[in-house]
Amino acid sequence: MSRDEIRSATSLASIFALRMLGLFLILPVFAIHAKTLPDGDNALLVGLAMGIYGLSQAFGQIPFGIASDKFGRKRIIVIGLILFAVGAFVAASATTVMGVLIGRAIQGAGAISAAITALIADSTRDEHRTKAMAMVGGSIGLTFALSLVIAPLLYQSIGMGGIFALTGVLSLIAIVVVLYVTPDAPALQHEPVPLSVVLKNRELMRLNYGVFVLHLSQMAMFVVVPSVLVQFLDLPVASHWKIYLPIMFASFIAMLPAIFIGEKYGKMKQVFVGAIALLLLVQLGFWQFLQQPFALVSLLFAFFVAFNILEASQPSLVSRIAPPAAKGAALGVYNTLQAIGLFCGGAVGGWIKQNLSGSSVFIVCAIMTVLWLIIAINMPDIAKRTKAAPAVQA
Repeated sequence: MSRDEIRSATSLASIFALRMLGLFLILPVFAIHAKTLPDGDNALLVGLAMGIYGLSQAFGQIPFGIASDKFGRKRIIVIGLILFAVGAFVAASATTVMGVLIGRAIQGAGAISAAITALIADSTRDEHRTKAMAMVGGSIGLTFALSLVIAPLLYQSIGMGGIFALTGVLSLIAIVVVLYVTPDAPALQHEPVPLSVVLKNRELMRLNYGVFVLHLSQMAMFVVVPSVLVQFLDLPVASHWKIYLPIMFASFIAMLPAIFIGEKYGKMKQVFVGAIALLLLVQLGFWQFLQQPFALVSLLFAFFVAFNILEASQPSLVSRIAPPAAKGAALGVYNTLQAIGLFCGGAVGGWIKQNLSGSSVFIVCAIMTVLWLIIAINMPDIAKRTKAAPAVQA
């Protein structure tokens, strides 16, 4: 990768990580904090305050993606970061759960995932794009693990209001990064493409279904696994990071050879399909061996190896398949399905666990993954990336 490609990928990955940090930081502590608020005994309201971020993200991804195609990536990213900061400060000053809910909804309305991913695609050559996307995927995983470590410490030192205010300040700093650190992408002129063209593209729909299943499986897994870690590994919630952090780091390193080999030798379809097959095996393993400590840790590692490969390769493929004038729109649809998958994973996983069993969650995920595997096996071969595309100019 060229110096400008690295600078673009790392700066945008850091912005992506910041936004996910705003989501993840409250998860370990908000349910406890909510009990100190006047309306904190309303479990439904507390749940909505935690989940509204993802829901407003789902509604905003397509409009923001289309707007980035029309008005420019950086302009839309800055607008989204401003909304994120405003929502953070609203939540920081809230004295009720409803006030936090409103702030979280405003934060989520800055749905810039598609614009960021499209800017990465614009700023990197074909042969390096999956590596750049892997930086984003790795930053999300490490951010999640980091949030489990620092959220309780931050809550004790600066409180929930301080956590929200901190994410607001970091968002404002991110605006400076976008404007002055992230290189401008080469200007591209293309005829406008209707959204209907994106929605009718069969290959894009394969990838959209894939990201839905991937993130549904991730969220459903976290409905079940934390209680298993407490019960069978005798590990309190505050210490779960001791499992997640090394697994996240090791799985990111472990997935890199597959990505590099797949890109170099034109075997990305085989890598892609293999990662889905690994995900299926993990689901079946969770179903059978969930209560065995060594198996549980090994399966978590295998899950995140598969997850990181798929999280890196899928948005890269969307950016290649989508019409050049509709990358933002295509990635907007993709990220909408991602957000819906997260929402459904939590809702469906919770319902199945409550009404059936924890292991039943993984049977449902396995069935959906089998369908994804069939779809992926029948997709066209992924061509070896060309080196003819120009690098980013300073």
